[in-house]
Amino acid sequence: DRKGALLAFKRCASHLRDVQNVLADGGYVGKPFAGAVKELIGAEVQIAKRSELHTFAVMPQRWVVERSFAWLEKCRRLWKNCERKLNTSLQFIHLAFLVLLLKRS
Repeated sequence: DRKGALLAFKRCASHLRDVQNVLADGGYVGKPFAGAVKELIGAEVQIAKRSELHTFAVMPQRWVVERSFAWLEKCRRLWKNCERKLNTSLQFIHLAFLVLLLKRS
């Protein structure tokens, strides 16, 4: 995952120049990953960790990540990756978030 994320940041660096913080889960912990992200797009990496394994506590950053994925799962076409091109999948993710924003406005 880390290598794929760094590859994605490298490919899209010109589009990500305004990004200041990258919110990631515990799988992306480590100075090498944070340093590479800083070098590629100039953003700080924030890790949204769980506090304890079996206790419930609302963590604002973690909530943002988990709710975003939950909203995407409501779109039937995004349940399975059946698109031939990665760019098509990306466009459907953009459309899903646009629909979500338009429904809320």
